[in-house]
Amino acid sequence: MITIYGMRASGNCYKLQLLLDQLGRDYRWVDVDSAHGETRTAAYLARNPNGKVPLLELEDGRLLAESDAILCFLAEGTAFWPQDPWLRAQTLQWLFFEQYSHEPCIAVARFIRNWLPPDHPRQAELPSLLQRGAQALAVMEQHLATRTWFVGERYGIADIALYAYTHCAGDGGFDLSAYPNIRAWLARVQAQPGYSPMQH
Repeated sequence: MITIYGMRASGNCYKLQLLLDQLGRDYRWVDVDSAHGETRTAAYLARNPNGKVPLLELEDGRLLAESDAILCFLAEGTAFWPQDPWLRAQTLQWLFFEQYSHEPCIAVARFIRNWLPPDHPRQAELPSLLQRGAQALAVMEQHLATRTWFVGERYGIADIALYAYTHCAGDGGFDLSAYPNIRAWLARVQAQPGYSPMQH
């Protein structure tokens, strides 16, 4: 039995929930409220010195951090993680895009708007985050203009990684009505076997 340490409302943690549910795998979930300091305790930092969720623990005690690395590990040997080297490289391209260009804007805007008070100094970051997040969404919209999924012709972990924060981008102030290709893709993800919604 694998264990996931995570916060249910975090998109980075939701990625793992979605993949595991779609794989039909049993797992144990340990709630860790990263928004209120639970990843900064001595006990948690002993497991993950970077003090973040999610964190995967195997039965033998091995630990793996970073959501997209965990996705790759869990998807190994399944249809979600292609065997072809070129398709794998394209998958990694989108995982890196998600963590470098997408998540730092769309997820952070969501955090500021939903977890910080209205008078918090970080509210001043929102205009820049909305602008940069819109650029990331535009890249996705263009890519999906001629494709059903992000890599090849099959739903996979690139879609899961990008779906996690895109589907709740409205929480951060992003208006997805301007992105019809993205909205159609979101609906396709939600129609996949074993789909499970984010738990707030």
